[in-house]
Amino acid sequence: MWLALAVFALTLILVIWQPRGLGIGTSALLGAALAIGLGVVHPGDIPEVWGIVWDATFAFVFVILISLILDEAGFFRWAALHIARMGRGIGVRLFILVIWLGAAIAALFANDGAALILTPIVMEMLLALGFSPAASLAFVMATGFIADAASLPLVISNLVNIVSASFFRIDFLRYAKVMVPVDLVSILASTGVLWLLYRRVLPGRYDPLAVAEPKSAIRDPQTFRLGFFVLVFLLAGYFASGPLHLPVSFVAGAGALILMASAARRVGEGPALPVGRIVREAPWQVVLFSLGMYLVVYGLRNQGLTLLLAKILEVFDRGTMVASLASAVLSAVLSAVMNNMPTVMVMALAIRDAGLDEMARQAMIYGNVIGADLGPKLTPIGSLATLLWLHVLARRGIRVGFGLYLRTGLMLTLPVLFASALALGLWLALVGA
Repeated sequence: MWLALAVFALTLILVIWQPRGLGIGTSALLGAALAIGLGVVHPGDIPEVWGIVWDATFAFVFVILISLILDEAGFFRWAALHIARMGRGIGVRLFILVIWLGAAIAALFANDGAALILTPIVMEMLLALGFSPAASLAFVMATGFIADAASLPLVISNLVNIVSASFFRIDFLRYAKVMVPVDLVSILASTGVLWLLYRRVLPGRYDPLAVAEPKSAIRDPQTFRLGFFVLVFLLAGYFASGPLHLPVSFVAGAGALILMASAARRVGEGPALPVGRIVREAPWQVVLFSLGMYLVVYGLRNQGLTLLLAKILEVFDRGTMVASLASAVLSAVLSAVMNNMPTVMVMALAIRDAGLDEMARQAMIYGNVIGADLGPKLTPIGSLATLLWLHVLARRGIRVGFGLYLRTGLMLTLPVLFASALALGLWLALVGA
C-alpha cells in the first residue's frame, strides 16, 4: 500500500509540476508506467480502466472544442457585452449578472470553458469600464469561483461529473433530475457569499456605453448563429442518450464536427476561423491524463486503500442528509489536497465497495460530485483548471498569492459546499434518485 501511495504522490507531483513541458497526460502516463513496472497495477487492468474513462474523457474534450470554436466566433464576448449593457450602469447588478453568465457557461460548456474563456473577456470589459483594481479582482475571483460552483447540473458540466456518471452508469436525464435543483441552490448561495465578501469594493455606477456594441464581437456570423442550433441539438441529444444507450461523447462529438465544418469553410483566401489551431489547442492531453491517472488510482484500489475509505463511508450510512454531507466534505478535503480528478476516482471505487443502504449510496455518489466540484477551490492545487486560471491571471498582471487564495477559498467554498450538500440530502429524501 505504501508503494502505491508513493507512486500516486510522485504522479501527482509530475502532473502539477510538468517538468520540461511534459504535459498532464504524459506525466500521468509516466506514473502509470511506474505503477505497472512495480506491480502495483497489472497490464490486465488497462482495458478495464479504459472502458471506464474513454466516454467521459472524449465527451469533455469535445465540449471544450465546441467552446473554443464558439469563442473564436465571438459567442462569449457577444454574451458578455450584452451583460454589460443589461447591467444598466449599476455595479452590483453587473456583478450578479456576470456570476450568472459564468454559471450558464459552466453548465453548458464545462467549468474549464467558463473559467479560462470567460475570465479574459471579463477582464477586457472591466478595463474598458475603468474599474479599480479591487473591483476588478472581485469580478475575476467571482468568475473563477462560479465556474466550479455552478458546474453541478449536467453530466457534461465538469469532467468529474462525466467520470462519476459513467462509472455508476447514470444517464443524463437521471443525473439532471437530481443535480439541477442542487445547482440552483449552489448558484444562489455563491451569489450571496460573493456579494457579502466583495460588496464594499463594487462600483456604485458605471457607464454601460463605454463597452463596444455586442454585435461587434461577432467574427463569423454563420458559425455564431449555428452555435444556437448546436446548443439545442446537444441538449436534446444528451437527454436522448440514456434511453438510446448512446455514449455522451458521440453527441458532443457530433456537435463539435458540425461547428468544425462551419469554421473550416473557405472564406476568401482561407478558412472562416483558424480551425487547425483550435483543434491543436483542444485538451487532448486529458485523454492520456484520464487513462494514466486512473491506472495509478486503480493501484490504490488493488492495494486495499479504497477498502479502508469504504469502511469510513460506512460509518456515515445514516440516511441521505448525513451521507450527503459526509461524502461531500470528505471529497472536498481530498480534492483540495490531492486534486479532484484522482479524488473522484478513489471515492467512486470506495462507494462501490462499501456496504451501504441504497439511498445512502445514491447520496454519496452525488455528494462525491459536489465535493470534487467545489473542493478544488479550497487550494490552488485542487484542480488543473484552477492552476491554468491562475496562470491566465498572472499573464494579465493579476497575481493571487497562496495566502490570499487560501483565505478567499475558505470563505467562499465552505458555505456553498454545505448549502449544496444539505440541498442534495433534502432533495433525495423528498424525491429519491
